[in-house]
Amino acid sequence: MGFQTVYREKVDYINQGLAFLLSQRESHPTILDAIRYSLQAGGKRLRPILFLSAYELALGDCSKAQPPTLKQDPILSMSCAIEMIHTYSLIHDDLPAMDNDDYRRGKLTNHKVYGEATAILAGDGLLNLAYEVMLESLPADPNKQFGYLKAMKVIAHSAGISGMIGGQSADIENQGVNSDESMLSFIHTHKTEALITGALKAGVLACREDKEVLEAVSGYGKAFGLAFQITDDILDLMGDLNQLGKAPGSDERKGKLTYPAKYGLKKSQIMASQYIEEAVSLLQPFGSKSEFLISLAESILVRNR
Repeated sequence: MGFQTVYREKVDYINQGLAFLLSQRESHPTILDAIRYSLQAGGKRLRPILFLSAYELALGDCSKAQPPTLKQDPILSMSCAIEMIHTYSLIHDDLPAMDNDDYRRGKLTNHKVYGEATAILAGDGLLNLAYEVMLESLPADPNKQFGYLKAMKVIAHSAGISGMIGGQSADIENQGVNSDESMLSFIHTHKTEALITGALKAGVLACREDKEVLEAVSGYGKAFGLAFQITDDILDLMGDLNQLGKAPGSDERKGKLTYPAKYGLKKSQIMASQYIEEAVSLLQPFGSKSEFLISLAESILVRNR
């Protein structure tokens, strides 16, 4: 089965899980509408797919995820929770106080449709809902609970002040500032790479604690995450609204610290390729079990959004 087919099946699996989990919630209709608007607006579902793929790698079965059973399945819930955390960060990232973007995934941003107050609450709601659905799906088997809770801790750490939030803070503070390479590395290692690597490590831990696999996916995630951010920076320079789903050129207008701004376009492209080569090399020892993750890394270099 080809890479694109497997990828599409994983996306469908996650989308069905998200729809089911939201259908079980009761709240004020406006906040539920705002949450659905952003959560079901499309997207690559990259982070939950990395989580599922790392779980399959640790399990030793990378065929494909089974269709959701519309019940509180721990692995489905955790993968959906990771997407909820990512989507909350996008809603807040788009706010006027942050990046002040009008479009996301080809649609008006949440605050443009529902207003700033509701957008803030939608982001807050998604972050809380993520941990709610994970805790609701805590495995009954005590032997599986410990690994699941360790996976939750990794996700919380990578999304928190020592990960994504810390990177976002540094990103805001360094707009329009000619900062050095170490700050560029700090921003993107924390803002983007942390949750990507966290999703991969959580996938392994939710299955079993395997030091060899954990080390491999950690290195893969770091290289993958940095390559993803570099290509994102390049796309912001070279893409258009139809390609990106948001207005291009925003990084340059805001004076953001990016790879093309610091190293130039050509060197940035070379760096992205080198990171992908590194990511691929770390998983090659796992043979056919790592084929999907290898193909996923290689697809980063040819993505258009």
